Amino acid sequence: MTELFGFPLPLLLGQLVLGLVNGAFYAMLSLGLAVIFGLMDVVNFAHGAFFMMGAMLAWIGAQYFGLSYWAMLLLAPLALAAFGMVVERLMLRRLRGMDPIYGLLLTFGLTLLLEGLFRSFFGVAGQPYNPPPQLGGTLNLGFMFLPEYHAFAVLASIVLCVGTWALIERTRLGAYLRAGTENPALVQCFGINVPLLITATFGFGAALAGLAGVLAAPVIQVSPLMGSNLIITVFAIVVIGGMGSVVGAIVSGLALGLIEGLAKVVYAPISSTVVFILMALVLTVRPAGLFGRSR
Repeated sequence: MTELFGFPLPLLLGQLVLGLVNGAFYAMLSLGLAVIFGLMDVVNFAHGAFFMMGAMLAWIGAQYFGLSYWAMLLLAPLALAAFGMVVERLMLRRLRGMDPIYGLLLTFGLTLLLEGLFRSFFGVAGQPYNPPPQLGGTLNLGFMFLPEYHAFAVLASIVLCVGTWALIERTRLGAYLRAGTENPALVQCFGINVPLLITATFGFGAALAGLAGVLAAPVIQVSPLMGSNLIITVFAIVVIGGMGSVVGAIVSGLALGLIEGLAKVVYAPISSTVVFILMALVLTVRPAGLFGRSR
């Protein structure tokens, strides 16, 4: 059997591929957090709850209304975008200009409320959600059989991450968003509705989390607790990449997935804590994060 550094090569490559699948979800969730923090300076602890709601809405749509995966891939993010805009307009806007800790406490309370609401109706047991029939096959990679849906989820996540980066960094709308957060009074003098832009930004970040939830639903069991199991890891990824850095969120999310996959081969017990080890190292060497800028 072919080996690399003393480990079977098929096992090593297989874990790296599975790590890339996890990394794709990490990148999407981290991206939404980075967008909201970078453009609004809000530490959105409810991001994990939005992720959970996206997956739960997909499951509810299939279970009770017979809606297809493809329909929920569109409808769930739209519903989360609308919900996020309402949250920003009625709650977070009142905290603008205050210490960011108040926004964190508000979104943490909102997380507990949303999780409790879904738990009261659906319990805590995980529910299976089947992938669409068009992606129900497997791909023979030579060293493993990879479900087609996993490959689709990775490609979709990468496309969405790159598209979001291009929207923020390479378009006029992105320039308005960045300018509106740095000097809102000046931007409003040019006739741009800055409060509406900020509300739309939070809605967009919530939609990204909801979309990640729908993409993750066929891969992990759908549960009201699925967001709380991920949000701490995602926060650590955002810190590693640099708070507010879109590129940092994408690169760090994908890299962490690969590192976790490698750790499961080298020393499995450390795979669940490697993100926090990396965070401690990065904060020691570069407190602003790998791609962040000191304020």
